[in-house]
Amino acid sequence: MEPAGTPARCHDVSTTPPVLAAELAQAWADIQRHHPELPDLAAPESLIGESSSACGAELSFERLLHEAVHGIAAARGVRDTSRAGRYHNRRFLAIAEEMGLDHSEEPHPSSGFSLVTLSPEAKRRYRPTIERLQRALKAHTVATAADTKRSFRGPAARHGSSGGGVRVKAVCDCGRNVRVVPSVLAQAPIVCGGCGKPFRIPEAVGAAS
Repeated sequence: MEPAGTPARCHDVSTTPPVLAAELAQAWADIQRHHPELPDLAAPESLIGESSSACGAELSFERLLHEAVHGIAAARGVRDTSRAGRYHNRRFLAIAEEMGLDHSEEPHPSSGFSLVTLSPEAKRRYRPTIERLQRALKAHTVATAADTKRSFRGPAARHGSSGGGVRVKAVCDCGRNVRVVPSVLAQAPIVCGGCGKPFRIPEAVGAAS
C-alpha cells in the first residue's frame, strides 16, 4: 500500500469514465513521445462507447494507434481516406506502417486498408501502455455494466450539467501536456511517465474555468 499523500501513478486505474478518458489521453501522449508531430487528442472521451466500422469497432490501443495515423496524416496535410472517410487509401497505409501497424491482405472493397493490426515491434514498444489501457478498459466495462439506470454518454452527461466534463490543458515540468477533466486531477494526481512529476492545471487556466 502506498503511503498517505503519494501521487497516484497512471496505472492505478479508477472505474470512473473520466479516468478512462485520462488514460486514453496518456496513451496518446505515449504515442506522441515516439511521433512528436502527432497533434494532441482533442476529445479522448469521444472514443468511449463510439463504434466505427472503418476504424475498428472495439476501443483498444490498436484502434487508438489507428486514430493516430489519421492525426499524423492531418498534420502533414495528407488525404488518407475517401468515400466520406470510409475508404483508407495507400497513403494511410504508408503512415500506418511507419507507426507500427501491419496490413497483410489486399484492400477491402469498401474500407481499403483500414483493418490494420499491431506489428510485433509495436507490441513490444507499447507493451506497458497497452497493459495499462487494457486495465482501464476492463474497469470501465465493469463500471458501466453495473450502471443499469442509463448508458454512458460522456462525462458531462454522467456527472450532471455543472461543467465537470469540460477539458483543460494540464502540464508537467518537462513540458508535456494532456487535456483532462479537472475532476480527474481532483481525485488524485496524474504523474507524467517522462519526468515523474504530476500534471497540473496552470493557475491562469484554472481561474478561467
